[in-house]
Amino acid sequence: MYDILIQQMRDEVARLGAQELRTPADVDAVLPNSKGTTLVVINSTCGCAAGAARPALAKALQHSVVPDKLVTVFAGQDKEATARAREYFTDQPPSSPSFAIMRDGKFIHMIHRYQIEGHTSDQVAATIIHAFDKTCVAEAKQVV
Repeated sequence: MYDILIQQMRDEVARLGAQELRTPADVDAVLPNSKGTTLVVINSTCGCAAGAARPALAKALQHSVVPDKLVTVFAGQDKEATARAREYFTDQPPSSPSFAIMRDGKFIHMIHRYQIEGHTSDQVAATIIHAFDKTCVAEAKQVV
């Protein structure tokens, strides 16, 4: 039963277009080499992930400004991949669920669990959208 729930949580993020990074090799192949902005979703079985983070992500991805790439690791499930991804998030404590934004392979912004837990999905979506506007717009302007 637990495995079915985990798969549903994975599928929820994958349906939004996220590429799953399940091994450290997957992480190393994508994160340092991605051009433009990349949103890294640190998925979790935590109640705040189900209640706010994943639904907020779905809402935020409807915004007019979104990252170029969406990837995900699953804390507590793909432990080595998650640990490796966190190595790219310079000077950030482990946090799950959470969202990291990278530009051209370098970490630039983090939305931590404390910014998700205890908030509604609409509030978290607003936080994510604000981060998109702050970190992705510069890229969009350069394309013009």
